[in-house]
Amino acid sequence: MIINQLTFLLLFCLLGWSGALIRPVPGISTSDRDGQTLHRTKRGWMWNSFFLLEEWTGTGKQYVGKLHSDMDTEDGSVKYVLTGDGAGTVFEIDENSGDIHAIRRLDREEKALYTLSAKAVNKTSGQDLERASEFIIKIHDINDNEPKFAKETYVASVSEMSSVGAFVIRVTASDADDEAYGNSARLVYSILQGQPYFSVEPETGVIRTALPNMIRENRENYQVVIQAKDMAGQMGGLSGTTTVNITLQDVNNSPPRFPHSTYHLSTPESAGIGSPVGRIKAYDADVGENAEMWYTILDGDGQDVFNIITDSTSQEGVIKVKKQLDYESKRLYSLRVQVTNTHIDRRFEQLGPFSDTAIVRITVTDVDEPPVFSRTLYIFEVDEDTPAGSSVGTVSARDPDTINHLVKYTIDRHTDLERLFSIDSNNGTISTRQALDRESSKWHNISVLATELSTALQTRVPVFIKVRDVNDNAPEFAMYYETFVCENVKAGQLIQTISAVDTDEPLVGHKFVFSLSSINPNFTIFDNEDNTARILTRRGSFNRREMSAYLLPVVISDNDYPIQSSTSTLTVRVCACDSRGNVQTCSTEALLLSAGLSTGALVAILLCILILLMIVVLFAALRRQKKKEPLIISKEDVRDNVVSYNDEGGGEEDTQAFDIGTLRNPEVIDTNKLRRDIMPEMLFPFRRSSPIKNNTDVRDFINGRLQENDSDPTAPPYDSLATYAYEGNGSLAESLSSLESAATEGDQEFEYLSHWGPQFKKLADMYIGQESQRET
Repeated sequence: MIINQLTFLLLFCLLGWSGALIRPVPGISTSDRDGQTLHRTKRGWMWNSFFLLEEWTGTGKQYVGKLHSDMDTEDGSVKYVLTGDGAGTVFEIDENSGDIHAIRRLDREEKALYTLSAKAVNKTSGQDLERASEFIIKIHDINDNEPKFAKETYVASVSEMSSVGAFVIRVTASDADDEAYGNSARLVYSILQGQPYFSVEPETGVIRTALPNMIRENRENYQVVIQAKDMAGQMGGLSGTTTVNITLQDVNNSPPRFPHSTYHLSTPESAGIGSPVGRIKAYDADVGENAEMWYTILDGDGQDVFNIITDSTSQEGVIKVKKQLDYESKRLYSLRVQVTNTHIDRRFEQLGPFSDTAIVRITVTDVDEPPVFSRTLYIFEVDEDTPAGSSVGTVSARDPDTINHLVKYTIDRHTDLERLFSIDSNNGTISTRQALDRESSKWHNISVLATELSTALQTRVPVFIKVRDVNDNAPEFAMYYETFVCENVKAGQLIQTISAVDTDEPLVGHKFVFSLSSINPNFTIFDNEDNTARILTRRGSFNRREMSAYLLPVVISDNDYPIQSSTSTLTVRVCACDSRGNVQTCSTEALLLSAGLSTGALVAILLCILILLMIVVLFAALRRQKKKEPLIISKEDVRDNVVSYNDEGGGEEDTQAFDIGTLRNPEVIDTNKLRRDIMPEMLFPFRRSSPIKNNTDVRDFINGRLQENDSDPTAPPYDSLATYAYEGNGSLAESLSSLESAATEGDQEFEYLSHWGPQFKKLADMYIGQESQRET
């Protein structure tokens, strides 16, 4: 406590007693340089600031300082009042003595200074004795915060083979203490772990390499621990640490090397072009693109037979077949293969060369091979209509092995479904089995199989057979011509241009000749010598009534050998034409073919269609307005017949026919009450007992329907007939429907209907009467 007070007094002295109370003194007159007299004004009290150490560890309240006014005569009439930052919460003042105390522990990092105001007040009158004066309480820092790094762990990298002092990373720490007061925030960096590979600059925290030419292949990852200590690194300072994980980045400083100087591979002679023979691999201690390699063949007797490619995934050299191999011709090949880095770093060329070579010897193994044809494909030609058994061509194959085996030839029948050709199994001669028609098929593509008799190995070769054309088809009209001539035509007028076609294909092209089979008095033909001809009239004034059509036979010949010709008939119809040659009327067929519909006819057709649509719509509307058809249309209907009675009753005024109360409440029906409008047939009506007692399902069904009609305001009136299609369960009468009784109506007995009472008398008379009539 005493030490703290002494320190406080020492601070006051150093600051010129800026926080001490300056009592008022008498004014002093002085003269300036001009001889003027200056007067000093008397002031009651004045101070600047107080200083207080943070993190007070003593007991009780921490003393800050004392305020005193010249107006205070120490008679207890003066009251000191403190306002501003922390007044009453952090600081308090003794209103009688003016002593200021801190009432709680202070932290400079939380708040470095407080601005307060103090004044002296008369306790009795409450008037200010002195105007309020402002002062500052500054919190002096102590070293109570350790340095902290921005990250707990840093990740950095540096290239391998770097020189000493190469920059790696900079780490920084911060201290919450006051940098302007002492060395509490002055940091010094040092390395605790990571020597002798790395070092750190004490003032900046920059980490650099400490050893030259560190090799990633020897060690790739390093962990460095850096410490930051305040108080300029002196004893008693606080410190903080961080970890830096440093990785050496790879550079291309390792050349590729083959693990063996010679490699031995083998492949069968049947290996196809592009087939892999084997793989060789060189090793590079680098990684990534620095380990990428490419392989080449420098020389060797197999340089033209094999090639090598680089597998970019595995960095292997893949040797493949470039030409077809033959064990009988050459069995051993030698190659000199070179491997080279793709990306070479010129800084490390002195560590090279970055390439290596190896010898690859390839042995070709023998394989029992199938027969080999003398050609890869065969093309033969044969004339159409050649007789069956004619030779088309010959294919040949041999066994390439050292021991020649016999070869047998066959035709793959899947390629010759019509079986047009045959082949000699011994010598491979292909022959026709029937005459060929070029117009049906110009080419025939078949496959011939050569099979070794001892091993059953096969080889297939395509054979293309072209059928040469022979002039065996006569020309004919190119199309069907509809030709007409006007009645008022003049002689020499063109009525039709005709052309011809021929399915044959002569080498020099088609040349057709047109002529008439005989001299025709009505028409003549003119050959245009371009495979077309014109039909002209020889006379004029044709009469359709005398002759409605003329048949004109035209002979068409070709110029190939042998000459083929045909006669085609041209039908010329006679029609009535206008002055411009347009057809007006002709025979029925010609008129329909030549005449078209006019605009008026189309409009008339559309009107007719519209009228028909309106009639259909009107008819449908009328059908909807019709009343619903009765349920029973004919007495012969197969459904249940309903017998209608035309007894309408006396209406509402007829009180003798029906009891209106009964209709309104069917539950109070008097079963013994008889109708009063007709004479009963018997005094006591016969009541047939129900064949099944307690027939609750029918009763519940009827009662439920009656309740629904009574409670439904939209139900029909009471004198309406409601029909319920429910017969009940287990009725002894079974079904009354006639749907299933039409076929066996004659075999049924209806005598039991007469025992059902008067309610079924009408029904009994109908069926029993019919049965008696049939018996009669």
